Amino acid sequence: MKTSKIYKIIVAGMSIAVFSACTDLVTEEKDSVVNKSADGKFAPVNVSEALASAYKDLSTYSDQAGIYALGEHTTAEMIPPTRGVDWGDNGVWRTLDQHTWDASHSYILSAWNALNQRAYKATEIIASNPTAVQKAEAQFLRAYNMYWVMDYWGVVPFREVTQGVNDLPKVLTRSEAYDYIMKDLEEALPNLPKKGPSVTNGTASKAAANFLLAKMVLNKAVYKSAAPEGPYTFDKADMDKVVAYVDAITADGYALEKDYFAAFSASAKTEPIFNVQEGTAQNRWFMTLHYGQNPSGWNGFATLADFYDTFEAKDSRIGAPGKRDGSQFSGIGTGFLIGQQYDDKGAVIIDSRTQKPLQFTKDVPLSGAATDKGIRVIKYHPANSGKYLLMRYAEAYLMKAEALLRGGNAAAALTQINALRTMRGATALASLTEANLFDEIGRELYWEGGKRTTEIRFGKFTTGLGTSVKEAYTVLYPIPSAALVSNANLVQNKGY
Repeated sequence: MKTSKIYKIIVAGMSIAVFSACTDLVTEEKDSVVNKSADGKFAPVNVSEALASAYKDLSTYSDQAGIYALGEHTTAEMIPPTRGVDWGDNGVWRTLDQHTWDASHSYILSAWNALNQRAYKATEIIASNPTAVQKAEAQFLRAYNMYWVMDYWGVVPFREVTQGVNDLPKVLTRSEAYDYIMKDLEEALPNLPKKGPSVTNGTASKAAANFLLAKMVLNKAVYKSAAPEGPYTFDKADMDKVVAYVDAITADGYALEKDYFAAFSASAKTEPIFNVQEGTAQNRWFMTLHYGQNPSGWNGFATLADFYDTFEAKDSRIGAPGKRDGSQFSGIGTGFLIGQQYDDKGAVIIDSRTQKPLQFTKDVPLSGAATDKGIRVIKYHPANSGKYLLMRYAEAYLMKAEALLRGGNAAAALTQINALRTMRGATALASLTEANLFDEIGRELYWEGGKRTTEIRFGKFTTGLGTSVKEAYTVLYPIPSAALVSNANLVQNKGY
C-alpha cells in the first residue's frame, strides 16, 4: 500500500479571515486538498466518506454571508442596514448593496473558495472508482457547485486529479462551463435514484438533476451570450426543454404546498426537492430578528418598502402575526414582520436600547439605521423549521411558467401563474407580461438566495434602488485578487 501525502493547494492563493457582524455558524476552510501518493500520482479517496463529506459541505449555502450574500444583498429585495456600529464590518455589506464591491471583497473571495473546493472534491470522487450511482451523485454535486461559479463569475477554474500540485488549473469560459455542467447532469440523470418530495431529501435525485437542468437551460441565453450584460435571446426549443424538465419533476410526485409557509417547515410534504441536511436553517431567522425577540436575533437584514408593497394584503405569502399563546417562539410571526412586535405571551416588546415599544418600520436607511428600522422576514420559523431548502418545487413551477411565456405560449403561462395566485389567496391576473411575471417570481421566492440571477435574466440587476454603480459589467463579480495572483490562467472580468 502506498502512503498518501496531502498537499494543500490554496485556491485563491492565500487565506483571508472573513469577519461578520455575528458568529458565523458555518465553518469555512479556505483551500482545496489535492491527494497524491508517495510516487506523486493521485491517491483515490474513500468514496463513501468523501460523498458524505460533500453533502455536509452544502451547509455553506445556508450561511448568511458568502454565497447567499452575493445572491441576495445585491438585489432590490434585501438591505443590510448598519445600526450604529452593528453590521458595519468595514463596509462589506454596504458595498454589496450599492454594487461598489471590488476584487478584494472578503465575501467574494470566500464564496469563490468554497465553491471551487467543493467542485474539486467531487472530481476526486469521480476519479476514485465509484459505483455508477456514486459517480452520478458526484457529477451532480460538481455540476451544482460549478453552476454557481459560472453564474457569479462567468468563468470556472478546473483542476484535473492528474495535475501536479504546481500545475495551474485551466479556466473554462462561461460557454465551456455551461457545456461541461450540462454533460455532467445529462450523464448523471439515468443513474440517480427517483425520489418523491421529502424533508429528508439531502442527496442527489432525478428530480434534483432535472431542477438544475431546467435552471441551466432557462438561463442559457445569459450564459451563452457574447456579452454577459445582454441583450439576451431566448430560444423556443430551449424553453420547451425547460417545460419538459419541470414536467419530469412533477411526474415524480412534486406539487405546490397549499400552505405557503409549510414548505419551509419540518412538516413539508410536497415541495422539498433538495435540502441541506447538516445543521438547521437558524441563520435565516437570526440574521433578521431583533435582539429583544425570542429567539434573540442579530438585528440585521430587512426588506425594502418597494418590494413589500408588491404584495396584496390578502396574499398569504405576506405572512401572519405570531400566535402569542405562551408557547416557545409564538411571538414571532411568519413572512413580513412589520409594526408592533410582541413576546410569546402577547406583551409589547420594549427595545432595550431606546426604551420604546419595538415597532418595525417600512423606512430603513443603509447607514445610521435605528434598531427598529426595516421590515424583517421570516420564512423558516424557529418553532417548526425544516431543513434549509436548496431546491423546492415552487421554483420549478415558476421556471415552467416563464419558459411557456418566453416560448410564445402566454395563455398557458397565465393559467399556470393564476393557479399559483389563487392558491396563495391573491387576485388572478388579466394578462401575463415579463414585468408582472418578474414580480410574481419575487413574491413566491423572496429571500431564497437566487434573486440576483432572476434580476439579471430580466434585465433589472443594475436598476435597483440604492445601487450606486449601475454599470452593465457588474452582472459578473470580479475574480478575487488573490485568485489572480495564484493562477495566471485567470483574467480579470471587464470593468474591474
